[in-house]
Amino acid sequence: MSVPPVIVHPPSPTGGRRVTVRGEIAGLAHDRRDVQEFLRRAGVAEDADAIPLDDPRLVEWRGGGPEEWGGAEG
Repeated sequence: MSVPPVIVHPPSPTGGRRVTVRGEIAGLAHDRRDVQEFLRRAGVAEDADAIPLDDPRLVEWRGGGPEEWGGAEG
């Protein structure tokens, strides 16, 4: 089984999740919109809202799903 091109890493104790795209660090996301924007910038889609974050062929969520963000609220 191949690894999806986008990895959303486990939540940080201080909040946020590191996102890698094709093995390169895209940034620290604090919510789904941040992940979509990183993927838009990486050329996954022109419209950030059109990026399917629930597609396991595209995104692997490690250490919790898209509702887990760590930190005080997470």
